Amino acid sequence: MAIFNLKKREIECKIVYYGPGRGGKTTNLEYIFKKYSKQITGEMVSINTEGDRTLFFDFLPMGLGKIRGCDIKMQLYTVPGQVQYSATRKLVLRGVDGIVFVADSLEVRREKNMLSLKDLQKNLKEYGLNIFKIPLVLQYNKRDLADEGIPLMSIEQMEKDLNRQLKAPSFPGSATKGTGIGDTLKECAQLTLKALQKELQWAQ
Repeated sequence: MAIFNLKKREIECKIVYYGPGRGGKTTNLEYIFKKYSKQITGEMVSINTEGDRTLFFDFLPMGLGKIRGCDIKMQLYTVPGQVQYSATRKLVLRGVDGIVFVADSLEVRREKNMLSLKDLQKNLKEYGLNIFKIPLVLQYNKRDLADEGIPLMSIEQMEKDLNRQLKAPSFPGSATKGTGIGDTLKECAQLTLKALQKELQWAQ
């Protein structure tokens, strides 16, 4: 749930990048941190766990407008994707307002994508949240690797595996090259803002 800071006239929302280990969540956030540096307040905080990291920083999206005269501030988080960090993933989801699910396009990661999505659904449920109702955007990452002859799943296959029931907005992307990163974030920010307005009955 968003946090209101009346003193600063800010509403803080939390967007979490979720997905399987080594799928590109950290690279997404590192790209956003560099590309949109003018919209970022403070430093990127990194909590290292063996073989994986949790990152977060504050992001002030431009052009989203205000709610009742308050600026919108978003906190962007990644979760460690590897299976053994289940407790950390659940903890990072606490108070989440919107989610970007970063799926790995490599054929060999097909099962890991599906298991990670199930894990997300289970963890949200434990907080009383519904994966079908929370603002959610899918990103099909590593699409650039097709140029290197690496076997990737088709977008159609990934949609069928991950998005057949959810029917969430989805974007092909490359976190290393920056393709689709801004579009994914913008869509998730807009959906999160709409959901907040609805929740607070402030929809115009």
